Amino acid sequence: MILSALLTSVGINVALCLLFLILYSILKRKQSYANIYLPRLVSEGKSQLGDEYSFERILPSVNWVKRAWQPSEEELLANSGFDAVVFMRIITFGLRVFGVAAIIGICVLVPFNYMGNQLNMDFTDLPNKSLESFSISNVDDGSNRLWIHFCAVYVFTAVVCYYLYSEYDYISCKRIGYFYSSKPQPHQFTVLVRSIPKSSGSSFSDRVESFFTEYYGSTYLSHSMVRRTSKLKGLINNADKLYRRLVHLKSKNDTQQRFGRASFMGLFGKRVDRLDSYEKKLEDMEDNVRTERSTIAGKEVPAAFVSFKSRFSAAIASHIQQGVKPTEWITEPAPDPKDVYWPFFSASFLKKWMCNIAVIVACVLITILFLIPVIIVQGLTHLEQLEIWFPFLKGILNIKIISQVITGYLPSLILEMFLSFVPPVMVVLSSIQGYIALSQIEKSACIKVLWFFIWNIFFANVLSGSALYRVEFFLEPKRIPEILAVAVPGQASFFIAYVVTSGWTKTVSKELFQPKSAVWISLKSIFCWSSDEEFEVPSIPYHSEIPRILFFSLLGVTYFFLAPLILPFLLGYYCLCYIIYRNLWKEEKSAGMAGIWRSEDWMNGRRERVVGAVGVVNNSGRWQQATALR
Repeated sequence: MILSALLTSVGINVALCLLFLILYSILKRKQSYANIYLPRLVSEGKSQLGDEYSFERILPSVNWVKRAWQPSEEELLANSGFDAVVFMRIITFGLRVFGVAAIIGICVLVPFNYMGNQLNMDFTDLPNKSLESFSISNVDDGSNRLWIHFCAVYVFTAVVCYYLYSEYDYISCKRIGYFYSSKPQPHQFTVLVRSIPKSSGSSFSDRVESFFTEYYGSTYLSHSMVRRTSKLKGLINNADKLYRRLVHLKSKNDTQQRFGRASFMGLFGKRVDRLDSYEKKLEDMEDNVRTERSTIAGKEVPAAFVSFKSRFSAAIASHIQQGVKPTEWITEPAPDPKDVYWPFFSASFLKKWMCNIAVIVACVLITILFLIPVIIVQGLTHLEQLEIWFPFLKGILNIKIISQVITGYLPSLILEMFLSFVPPVMVVLSSIQGYIALSQIEKSACIKVLWFFIWNIFFANVLSGSALYRVEFFLEPKRIPEILAVAVPGQASFFIAYVVTSGWTKTVSKELFQPKSAVWISLKSIFCWSSDEEFEVPSIPYHSEIPRILFFSLLGVTYFFLAPLILPFLLGYYCLCYIIYRNLWKEEKSAGMAGIWRSEDWMNGRRERVVGAVGVVNNSGRWQQATALR
């Protein structure tokens, strides 16, 4: 990629970032967009923004940046939880490390790379030349200047190790302090027991009680069996949605919105009173739920929550083998009630093993299939290769502005469009691996996405972009390190464009401006669509954002001494992340990797709102009832 094409890509993305920032600063002060940009205030009923059509509200402002700097780490911990603190520490770690790397790379390495003569490049027409003149590829073979690069690598390694140690020490102390300052939680005294062996003449509950009374007589407290149902999950979810609509409709006190059409978003059908209709449906659902609950009393599955009198006893029971067969009496720490994922509680060891194998095969197939868009993208970065594939485009590709957009901006945009489907797919694959906690699913998806980024964006782009176009790569295996030494720095311009497109523009648009939600709100206001759904505060998608941040760290570490020009763009990305996510933590409620358990009053009695389960936990840490739903 030539310098002018890279500058074109950077210019387009900078213009998009500025446009999104301006639109965000204007729309966030409008009441109709408060659900998107002020979710915490909306959930607390404090989003009264005043006159929506005043002149001051149509002018862009940067006051939100100043307010994003104000909250301290203690305030962030109190408002958004420990996950938010660790997430921000990852970003500040990148700022510190690559701040030092940028000083060394730009001030020391770039001048020495530029003074090399290995590529024999003519710098009189610099905009039409490659960026490799600023990379290590331009240093002469056997030059003594390479010792400067070696010394820079050692210095950078020492800096990274120091910051890693200090961050690990800080977060560990913070985590221990957070643990001791919080109240004891029920799941800390409880273990989950699965694969309980069957016994003729006794139920699973009797087996659990006799087993733990015999081996943990002095510390065993109680147990609660997990039960299976077929219809109760759907009934509870439907009733829960209807209840939230009813509460939301009552809170509005708007007569016009109370009456509407019966079908297709209130546009067609017979005109009805929504409040009366929802109350009647809710009464019918409540009767159905009671009936279904009475029929599941005996449907036990070989899994139970076993509570102990101390956390130490629960920890011992969760880390030792309970039975002679390793596939029976399997124990593990119980997840937090709001973190439970129920479908695999009754799954056998063989079923979980087969699911893991299927997920591994699916991940391999997705990785292989993703090579197709990667090869297409890399073909766009090499016009000469593109002209060979499509000779009829030769006349169009000779137009300067078109060639700059195609080689500079289009490849990273196409790659990012394909990558947007990867995190949701990885969450689905992780959910069928047999995990029993939502946080475990999120962590597994995070690891899968990270490895996918490393293999399919870094290695696949490096190989398909330069190395695989050389015949020597296949005919002379001994020259592979030499070819890669030239190929990897040659892809620096592509990764710079990718950082700007995927880092700058996507972070600003997706996490700050949120164009999809903004367009949807605009369409609803134009066509006067009303929604009865209760508003829920969104949370940060850790499984997609953490891998992206770590992948950019990999790019920075790799290209620190190979092509240091990437470092200022990485620093710009981390700065944007710091401001934007601090603003999001201030406006949004972080659900962390769970956050979906709560109980409320329902109609005239007690209504347990649970996603995928029905259960009650009292203050002593005992699991009174747990019903797994499938």
